[in-house]
Amino acid sequence: MYTLIPAGGANRPPRKVIFLGLRGIPEIQGGVETHVAALAVRIAQRGWQVEVLGRRPYLPSPEPYVWKGVVVTPIWTPRSKHVEALLHTTLGLFAAARRNPDLVHIHAIGPALLTPLARLLGLRVVVTHHGFDYERQKWGWMAKSVLRAGEWMGMKFAHARIGVAKGIVDSVRARHGVPASFIPNGVESSTPKLGTSYLDYIDVKPYRYILSVGRIVEEKRQLDLIDAFARLGDPTRKLIIVGTADHNGNYLRAVEKAAAATPGVVMTGFQSGESLAQLYRHAALFVLPSSHEGMPMVLLEALSHGVPCLASDIDANLALDLGPESYFPLGDVDALAGAIRLKLAPSGNLPDRSERAARALDCFGWDPIVDRTIEVYESALAARKPGRAHRGGTDLKNHLGFGGGQ
Repeated sequence: MYTLIPAGGANRPPRKVIFLGLRGIPEIQGGVETHVAALAVRIAQRGWQVEVLGRRPYLPSPEPYVWKGVVVTPIWTPRSKHVEALLHTTLGLFAAARRNPDLVHIHAIGPALLTPLARLLGLRVVVTHHGFDYERQKWGWMAKSVLRAGEWMGMKFAHARIGVAKGIVDSVRARHGVPASFIPNGVESSTPKLGTSYLDYIDVKPYRYILSVGRIVEEKRQLDLIDAFARLGDPTRKLIIVGTADHNGNYLRAVEKAAAATPGVVMTGFQSGESLAQLYRHAALFVLPSSHEGMPMVLLEALSHGVPCLASDIDANLALDLGPESYFPLGDVDALAGAIRLKLAPSGNLPDRSERAARALDCFGWDPIVDRTIEVYESALAARKPGRAHRGGTDLKNHLGFGGGQ
């Protein structure tokens, strides 16, 4: 899967970008991690030298390695909910300064707090805003204050800014008075044929289960989904919850307890690769009940597999315009249970899975996303601001909604 780097390194191409602000790649849980894994590989394929500075506790090797043409370098960091992101970013920026890259690309507003340090070290910086992390339930007032400061620092001091949702870009322009480029998360084209070996392993039948994918944290609201599933009263269905928590805590224990007490609920832990693809492909319904998202990567992944979807009515989910029947009021468990029943009821008016998957790829394919990202890189290197009108970027659709019928 990856290759250790021999002593002496490799030849250096004309441009180099270093990614910071994530746990690492590949196959590490998280929307930012999934986004960077796909983006970094494609930028490397365009002739750039790409390095990801990851957090050592999450990586498969304590030594640098190459994955699909991308160098992944572990940086020592304690596995700590409150300090790991900022400490890793600080150490990573000093490591980046020694490497003298053309650009450092920082992801998320927490790590973006260190953007002024990057500037002091003489680095050119692009910051991607993945969402308003200070709205997450897991953070206390102090952490939320730090995240707000991180947003301000990142937006004010970066040479260029990217927002993964239109609402983020609009907020950056209105609240911070700086330009930002809208470049959404992308989706991979799904494998035409997938087996059911993993489904057999966990003893579930194709199209007889509801799927949820995401980190086990308060804002993902898995407890709401388990409660709604219990109210269905359908012993022929199962609920598959994919994901785990980065740090043990009360919410993880509560979800595990509720799952154990509810017949038909299966917790698989973190999954990736073919096992996750099989789960997406053969799900009867994908549900995202979360209270906070930036641009919901798992929802895009489900759509790319053609799965019917149901999501909470928060702004980030509504921006995908899946149609009124594909949303339910956040936190309303009765409404969620009713919406699941409706989505699972037979209907001859919905698009088939191949049509739904094709529409997802048309709206969120990676090629125009990479094109636009490189445009932003070049604008930062040229010391000019990204184009003010780049709401969709080159060849990106200005309207990314599905227009209902999901």
